[in-house]
Amino acid sequence: MDARKQDIRCPKCRWRPLSSSRWVCSKQIGGCGEVWNTFDTRGICPKCSWQWQITMCLQCKQWSPHPDWYDDHPPGADTTEDDRIDAPRADTVSTN
Repeated sequence: MDARKQDIRCPKCRWRPLSSSRWVCSKQIGGCGEVWNTFDTRGICPKCSWQWQITMCLQCKQWSPHPDWYDDHPPGADTTEDDRIDAPRADTVSTN
């Protein structure tokens, strides 16, 4: 396990991303196609600066509000009713 990621885990299945885990700023929903570890930037794409509000778990494939992945953030604390709708399917790259 990557020590710097110990406080980051999926709120649904508790999977912990590795430093080698990668997500895509999905072109299907307006992103730029950049591939990076979303937790290195707290959900902000390093290429286009888009702030991702939701993140899909590469293990269980469920969507959660990005802040809920951080153990120091209570699940749902920043979630509004609008955030609870089904999230669109985005491209992901899994190297775990």
